[in-house]
Amino acid sequence: MGSKEVRGMAQKLFDLTDRVAVVTGAASGLGRAIALGFAEAGGDLALADVSAEPLAEVQAEVEAKGRRVIACRVDVTQPGDVRAFHEAVVALFGRADVLVNSAGITKRMPAEDFLEDEWDRILAVNLTGTFRLCQAFGRTMLAQGKGSIVNFASIGGLVALPNSVAYCASKGGVVQLTRVLAVEWAKRGVRVNAIAPCTFDTPIVRRVLEYDPTYRSTIEAAIPVGRMGQAEEIVGAALFLASEASSMVTGHVLSVDGGYVAR
Repeated sequence: MGSKEVRGMAQKLFDLTDRVAVVTGAASGLGRAIALGFAEAGGDLALADVSAEPLAEVQAEVEAKGRRVIACRVDVTQPGDVRAFHEAVVALFGRADVLVNSAGITKRMPAEDFLEDEWDRILAVNLTGTFRLCQAFGRTMLAQGKGSIVNFASIGGLVALPNSVAYCASKGGVVQLTRVLAVEWAKRGVRVNAIAPCTFDTPIVRRVLEYDPTYRSTIEAAIPVGRMGQAEEIVGAALFLASEASSMVTGHVLSVDGGYVAR
């Protein structure tokens, strides 16, 4: 096989042409980077976020790439929002081939001082919200007999991060949610995997830095490559898990962490 044929095969494996990809948390950070990367790979997009104005900007960027797109304001803690979003996606596209659950929040606080309201809010977004989207779009994928779900866990779902008790609990839950769904749905054509990033330079991290300026030096010292990730560095991992390139991969948690969990 020549180099031209190899390149063609590689492009086909990662091609999302004629696929419909659903991305939550798409207005900024990792979700935005993934949405734009999937559009470059040929996918049509269904975008969701709680922040309507920046979401509209991402929608315009996707449209400029020549892709079909729908964008909806969705609070993943509200079952009605998720139902309405799912119905809108199916009504427009008739299917959903990929789901990326990127919506997430955090709060840093010592465990003994952690407020129960904050605990409930973080688990509602990061864990219950992820399950809610998986269930809604998973049903559509199961009916199709094919689909790929990519959940966002975290290194905090694999190792302990001090002052992040609720976040780590929620992301550990996402890891196990991913594995259970993968096992339940494997023979029905739906793959479920997760990405576990380290700290990336995103708006949510910048908000943490506002009330904990020492966080940057602490986290960068802990990451073997010596820096935080950049949003575009998550796209390759997400595209791999979303596409046919990972057709034999399910129930896997892919660390994109600069070597953090290898220490």
